[in-house]
Amino acid sequence: MLGVDISEALIGKARALAPQDTPALFQVADASSAELPEGAFDILFSRFGVMFFDDPTAAFAHMRRALKPGARVAFVCWRGMAENDWVRLPMGAIKGIVPPTAPPDPEAPGPFSFGDRGRVARILTAAGFTDIAIAPFDASVAFGEGATRDAAIDDAVKMTFEVGPLSRALADQPDDIRARASAAVRAAFAGRPGERSVMIDCATWIVMARNPAS
Repeated sequence: MLGVDISEALIGKARALAPQDTPALFQVADASSAELPEGAFDILFSRFGVMFFDDPTAAFAHMRRALKPGARVAFVCWRGMAENDWVRLPMGAIKGIVPPTAPPDPEAPGPFSFGDRGRVARILTAAGFTDIAIAPFDASVAFGEGATRDAAIDDAVKMTFEVGPLSRALADQPDDIRARASAAVRAAFAGRPGERSVMIDCATWIVMARNPAS
């Protein structure tokens, strides 16, 4: 078992959480170019990590070579931005407060670059995988937590200001605009259910494919 990530912090967390008797190795590296043993693994698994490769076809071809013949790849990735409340709600809330920005290239590396099912299938096919299956999965998840409802909403707002497109949209804005945006985003999250969390809707793809047997 080998865990690979470019983040030293995440690899450190993985090492700390792994059971002592687990024969797992962890490596700080870019999976798209890391030195991997050829034909060594039964499965390649990723959770929300594959959307950031600069050249996803080359990355998957590289990782496929580390799989045994007939082994599988399985990963989960985001669908479209408009289907995911963690971005849809805050970005909708700041309309009219922050000047609109040009939409990003839908195929540029980023959380939603695998939102198009057809593109995902083309990438995996070009990388040499077969038996490709791509299924939608929708869920309501907790986004923001706290001892009280207000604390949970505050936590949700804090997270959106720290990561994602909202943080970039507000990066150069003056304090008064940021304050107005914060109030609008808070109101948007307050409209979602939850007691000690904010429950939001998320939309993903669950993707599976196979390395050819020969």
